[in-house]
Amino acid sequence: MSARTYQVRTYGCQMNVHDSERLAGMLEDAGYVAVPAGGSADVVVFNTCAVRENADNKLYGNLSHLAHAKSTNPDLQIAVGGCLAQKDRGEIVRRAPWVDVVFGTHNIGSLPVLLDRARHNRRAEVEILEALEVFPSTLPARRDSAHSGWVSISVGCNNTCTFCIVPSLRGKERDRRPGDVLAEVSALVAEGVLEVTLLGQNVNSYGVEFGDRYAFGKLLRACGAIEGLERVRFTSPHPKDFTDDVIAAMAETPNVCHQLHMPLQSGSDRLLREMRRSYRSERYLSIIDKVRAAMPDAAITTDIIVGFPGETDADFEETLRVVRESRFAGAYTFQYSKRPGTPAATMPDQVPREVVRERYDRLVELQDGIAWELNKEQVGRTVEVVVATGEGRKDADTHRLSGRARDNRLVHFAPGDREIRPGDVVEAVVTYAAPHHLVADGPVIAHRRTRAGDNAAAGLRPKTTGVGLGLPGFGAPPPVAAVQGGCAVS
Repeated sequence: MSARTYQVRTYGCQMNVHDSERLAGMLEDAGYVAVPAGGSADVVVFNTCAVRENADNKLYGNLSHLAHAKSTNPDLQIAVGGCLAQKDRGEIVRRAPWVDVVFGTHNIGSLPVLLDRARHNRRAEVEILEALEVFPSTLPARRDSAHSGWVSISVGCNNTCTFCIVPSLRGKERDRRPGDVLAEVSALVAEGVLEVTLLGQNVNSYGVEFGDRYAFGKLLRACGAIEGLERVRFTSPHPKDFTDDVIAAMAETPNVCHQLHMPLQSGSDRLLREMRRSYRSERYLSIIDKVRAAMPDAAITTDIIVGFPGETDADFEETLRVVRESRFAGAYTFQYSKRPGTPAATMPDQVPREVVRERYDRLVELQDGIAWELNKEQVGRTVEVVVATGEGRKDADTHRLSGRARDNRLVHFAPGDREIRPGDVVEAVVTYAAPHHLVADGPVIAHRRTRAGDNAAAGLRPKTTGVGLGLPGFGAPPPVAAVQGGCAVS
């Protein structure tokens, strides 16, 4: 009897992407195999997001597409997990009775057992826990990339931003012990991974659970001592918790990238109060000034919400002012949408959609102009690029490959006659700049073949078994996750 196949479809933020790696790892440990490209899976798992207003429409639309497949193949199993499952619970089965399993954000480790139980009992299994029982990083993971990996340092959030539903779905912040984090990073590096991103809803509040407000800066420095780890990133910090020791750790630790993604959300102090963002615009700008004083080459990006309830023309002009002064290398800009269950959803003075759209267009035009100016400053400079996994050739005419510079800028480069694999490292000179990417069409100056490149060429990805649960090993690549949308949660 052949093994049952699976596919995980992912929506939302980096935390969901990392959770999907855990889901894939658990399914493979339970004997499932990734469905081949273009094939029909025996198990389809939706890992959902509830941050955007139309998240439920996306889910139920996708579920409806599988209703016919389920009716013709009763052995097909459909599972729904993640933030929307935590929110909607049994409502999912009521609206889509062909769903077999519903599980929440606190019990992703239950998926294989719930699938077995649903298949045995021939009925839907719904299991939603109210609090985390097992830290997700103790679960096995099938990583998406041969050269980079997410490493969760905390889950949950202690903030109460009025636009955000994440704390009610992910729970209060829970921090991993530093030794467990460093053990996972070391295990990934031992398998050839070059780059890790430390992940949390609010990374620079890390340590609150064990009483060390300087724990995050110490963790960055400790990552600098791991031999073979070339790049360290983190996302996302909260301005209210940003301390000078973190800036010093970034500047003084060679493998910590000079790149910072720090959500602004609004430049209006009045709206920041309404959002329950416990900093003001001058505090935000002062952090940027300190970062640039310590690291003049730092690329800083942000999240901004346009059209928060009650936003006036004056409030929006304040946002434009802060954007001009901050000179962001990039920004994720969002038109405000109601998140059911958040205080902002019921606030008065909801801004008309046409006003939001007009402001949004103005903000994008301003930010794109700033990003383009900053990118033009890169022309003529040599950049080090880690070739991206999964992006391959950009187009048939130029045969360009794509990757990320140390400051996380996207770079498209011409490989020439060199055999360059995903995971390899190249150096190239920037010849052209666009608002959202750089181009290096000249000859590649240097090319370093890496273990990550060897593994990518062989179709291998790191499969970690979780801290304390065994040693890491390699296996076949997972199904491609369809990541859609994003969220501004810090």
